[in-house]
Amino acid sequence: MVLVMHLSSSVFYIGDKFEAVVPFMGESVTDGTLANFLKKPGDRVEADEPIAQIETDKVTIDVASPEAGVIEKLIASEGDTVTPGTKVAIISKSAQPAETHVAPSEEATSKGSSPPKVEEKSRVEEKAPKVEPPKMQAPKPTAPLKTSPSEPQLPPKERERRVPMPRLRKRIANRLKDSQNTFAMLSTFNEVDMTNLMKLRSDYKDEFVTKHGVKLGLMSCFVKAAVSALQNQPIVNAVIDGDDIIYRDYVDVSVAVGTSKGLVVPVIRDADTMNFADIEKGINNLAKKANEGALSIDDMAGGTFTISNGGVYGSLLSTPIINPPQSSILGMHSIVQRPVVVNGDILARPMMFLALTYDHRLIDGREAVFFLRRIKDVVEDPRRLLLDI
Repeated sequence: MVLVMHLSSSVFYIGDKFEAVVPFMGESVTDGTLANFLKKPGDRVEADEPIAQIETDKVTIDVASPEAGVIEKLIASEGDTVTPGTKVAIISKSAQPAETHVAPSEEATSKGSSPPKVEEKSRVEEKAPKVEPPKMQAPKPTAPLKTSPSEPQLPPKERERRVPMPRLRKRIANRLKDSQNTFAMLSTFNEVDMTNLMKLRSDYKDEFVTKHGVKLGLMSCFVKAAVSALQNQPIVNAVIDGDDIIYRDYVDVSVAVGTSKGLVVPVIRDADTMNFADIEKGINNLAKKANEGALSIDDMAGGTFTISNGGVYGSLLSTPIINPPQSSILGMHSIVQRPVVVNGDILARPMMFLALTYDHRLIDGREAVFFLRRIKDVVEDPRRLLLDI
């Protein structure tokens, strides 16, 4: 039999068999880890049905069968590092799916071999010499070991577990360490009175949902406030590239989203051209894709500024770390009723701490404080956005 291999629609054929390979994973992704197989040899698969999952630094990608058939052999193994084009499985068009075979009964297997008779067994036991078990001597008592009161008591090893670090967690660890080693990070803080913004949401939340089909959240308000502040202080939206400073005349806001696998930072593109409804729809869509593990490379590429909301977890105050290669990040926190002096009176107001971490190599403290002050002014009086003041 002569085997003929030809290429058709990026599928390699050997007779009636073909190979499933790792697909292209994005411009900035060179390799990934074969996280797990969704099928096993003998399983039937349809065209474009996922048979394995590849975990990259940013997203999880499916390896799909190019055509319908039966998996004949798995070539790669879980945990392997793979690149685009790596062969994962061989699939046959003509093979039949594996069937579950019923194990033969014990009665059938016992035919032709009967158990030894009881009489013969007893004769053998009589002929075997009796062996006396050796006498055990009682161990000599030993004195207990004396330990110093100051000697550390280590926990037993059986209470520890060692597991491989997931690829996404390793990527997060490397990026955070790179950020710490690269930037001269400094943080500045302010607090905002959320009274007017919360009243605005309460007054128009029903009408907003009726017209736009999405709820009005706090994040869209802070995205709009950040756009205004970035336009007032363009250096915060810039980045260092070698000996040059690159000013971006557009605003792509990265929004940090926590998932079960780790933190991901999808991007709301051209936020400076979007209204509240567009931003809310974009946030909801990206958050849904993040929780389903369906974010693409394009969803997370780029970004000129990041907003992280630790308040959803109850954080009162933090110093966020810059998301490379950006130059700054805004940290939102929980809203807490605190006593505040208003026109000489002490009143309970919903207050939030804000934190701006920035690259001090590029951004001076004066510009950082003005940036954060602009966000405070806009959030405390949203009418400033309408009047552009």
